[in-house]
Amino acid sequence: MEASVEDPFSNLPDEILSCIVSFLPSEYALETSLISTRWKDLWNQVLIRQGTTQDIAAAVAEFLARFEELDPLKHPRKLQFHFAQDTALFASIATNGKLLLDFPCGSQHLERKYEMQFMLNKHHTITHHTFLVKTLYLKSVRDFTSEVASSIVSNLEHLEKLVIVECMGLQSLCVESESKLHKLTILDCMELKSLHLRTSKLKTFTYRGPLPRIWPESHFNLSHAMLDFRHGPSCGDFKAQDFNETLLTIKNSEALTLCEWTFEALIWPSISPSVNFIFYRIRELWWIHNHKGENSIDTLVSFLKLCPALEQLFVTSDPTCYSAPGSISCLTQSTKNRKLEHVKRITFMGFTKRVDEISVAKELIELVKGEPPKIETSDGNWLDVVFVHCAVSFFVCNEERKMI
Repeated sequence: MEASVEDPFSNLPDEILSCIVSFLPSEYALETSLISTRWKDLWNQVLIRQGTTQDIAAAVAEFLARFEELDPLKHPRKLQFHFAQDTALFASIATNGKLLLDFPCGSQHLERKYEMQFMLNKHHTITHHTFLVKTLYLKSVRDFTSEVASSIVSNLEHLEKLVIVECMGLQSLCVESESKLHKLTILDCMELKSLHLRTSKLKTFTYRGPLPRIWPESHFNLSHAMLDFRHGPSCGDFKAQDFNETLLTIKNSEALTLCEWTFEALIWPSISPSVNFIFYRIRELWWIHNHKGENSIDTLVSFLKLCPALEQLFVTSDPTCYSAPGSISCLTQSTKNRKLEHVKRITFMGFTKRVDEISVAKELIELVKGEPPKIETSDGNWLDVVFVHCAVSFFVCNEERKMI
């Protein structure tokens, strides 16, 4: 029988283990939680407090002030603050200045509409003991915690990345930061109707949910923009001119996510009078496609002719995606016959029929000048360009036989 290898750390007190972690680089420190259950328990210690809604901001401030980044296990990295029946704040500190604030509430809570305003331009006296939050994940804020959340966020003057997730009832949001903030993500805030941005340094904007009225007050050029508006507009009277300011912020993007209907209903009506409007810098395009029929690829083809530098194309088929009323039959004919010279890869996602992928692939290949791109299907396989042309001919002949 082999002698068991004794764990050299098993008999050490928690204080010594904490000291060992303090000597590790932050990117490796958290990996010690995978060593054993004991290490995992050290990282999962929770500070439990309770009080009223008015006490939340002070509790979070104290929680951050006590944390020591060079000795992350000296104090708990997680906080549970109970402040109402079946309601609590969960706070968690991660490495590299990341903070999660989650405000889940009980099922008995009545949803009310509310608004939030984050003012990140304030200047505060910061001691060297305070944990500097650079990334904040803000989740599940409700009407009765909105003022507290606004107060906490507005005091994080070093914030560089803000993520807002599943804030039910949120109808209006204003974010102001003229210095640090350069990444903003808003996901699944399904009732948001107004988004006011005073963020001159913003470079990455990620949005998923119904399209609100976006007012970018300060001029800025986004390098990465995800505009996932597959649920359609949040207001029934949304017009193309309401999107013009947002269009200017994405014109020079290098990576862009866009829904088919957004181009048809909001972008094309604004740029069609101009023959010189080009997305010169887009190298990566994520296109959300509503496959409606044999001519449904026309919108994508028209947009691609405006993207001469494109290198990678990702096409997601989502039949549930909102479809703009009416059609733009002359859209393809109105755009110049530009060829794509730099496309290296086309990836399909969400397609359920191989024949649809092959049909779309054929039309896209005809836009490419030079070496054909690699084409990946929804199931992870690869399409051969020669096979695409042969398959299309086969399907066409098959359909003609059925008509005889």
